[in-house]
Amino acid sequence: MVETHVSLKQSMAGIYLHIPFCKQACHYCDFHFSTNTDLRTELVRAMAEEIRLQQAYLSGEVVETIYFGGGTPSILTGDEVGFLLKAIRVTQEVSSGAEITLEANPEDVTSEKLTDLRSAGVTRLSIGVQSFDDDVLRYFNRAHSAETATRSVEVARAAGFDNLSIDLIYAVPGMSNHAWQKNIEQAIALRTQHISAYTLTIEEKTAFGKWFKQGKLLPVDEKVAAEQVELLVTLLASSGFRQYEISNFSLPGYESRHNLAYWEGKKYLGIGPSAHSFNHVSRQHNVANNHLYVRAVMGGTVPADKETLSKEDQINEYILTTLRTSAGCDLQMLKSNFGYDVLALHSRYLEELQKQKLIILNNSQLQLTQSGRLLADKISSDLFLVA
Repeated sequence: MVETHVSLKQSMAGIYLHIPFCKQACHYCDFHFSTNTDLRTELVRAMAEEIRLQQAYLSGEVVETIYFGGGTPSILTGDEVGFLLKAIRVTQEVSSGAEITLEANPEDVTSEKLTDLRSAGVTRLSIGVQSFDDDVLRYFNRAHSAETATRSVEVARAAGFDNLSIDLIYAVPGMSNHAWQKNIEQAIALRTQHISAYTLTIEEKTAFGKWFKQGKLLPVDEKVAAEQVELLVTLLASSGFRQYEISNFSLPGYESRHNLAYWEGKKYLGIGPSAHSFNHVSRQHNVANNHLYVRAVMGGTVPADKETLSKEDQINEYILTTLRTSAGCDLQMLKSNFGYDVLALHSRYLEELQKQKLIILNNSQLQLTQSGRLLADKISSDLFLVA
């Protein structure tokens, strides 16, 4: 299908491709992946076939963003990435200015690899730095060093990528505020356009989860985590970064359009094992098993569990996602589209949140303050419609 220019009035959608392979398992990660890459060729072919099978899912809406996540998408060759992008363009209408992001591990970033990825159509890189401290990287069981992380950004810029993001993790046991500040300062010095920063979460089915059960690992105190968030926000703001979503910061004009669309509740199609999809009326997620996925898709079936969203689900999902953004939640939209009047039903609660300086209420637009963002999940759930 021919790419087209898109007016702002048209609906936009995104496509996420989950590449379920990693060279080794990070101690904190609970995403679906395999360290056995023997099935890679078959899986890439199956993903292209799923793209064909799912071509009606987005109802003809123009695709504005494509995101290769994982796992480790930088394991793929440029030809494999190009093969999947071609499958998308054959079945979907793709904006000529589409944002095409690929997550890359620092150790995979070479001039040759990046030349191939640019030729395939990738326009944006998200590099999984996680830390500039070699001790922390070893603790995470990452395959790269701090020096490799720094060099990967320089190589990417030299290869012509002018839209770069890096990931960082804070609230790491044993990491002082001073050490975290050094991480932030090193990130700023690299002059990337985007930084994503996430608190370390101890997931049950991970090495860290096992250590937690054994009493070998204790989560960082909430007060320390809050101090590290404050450091992050202050230092990035002083360098021109805007916090457009709780975990995401960018220079003006370099917001991740794919991630922002997710938080704004736009449609997206997930391709690959364990990938999730959402089209306003339902959500679905694919089986998290590479062999079962390939067998089903090549047999003509998408192996996904589907959940039809109730009115309550749609309202609550909108509140949860939009409150994470700097734009906030449009309460008038909830009233007009769903008949859910947050202002009337939660007036006392909202007044209390305003007194505590946790929210800003501007007409019908509800936004969280920096202090409120630390309590985003609780505030959202308190405003949910309960059936």
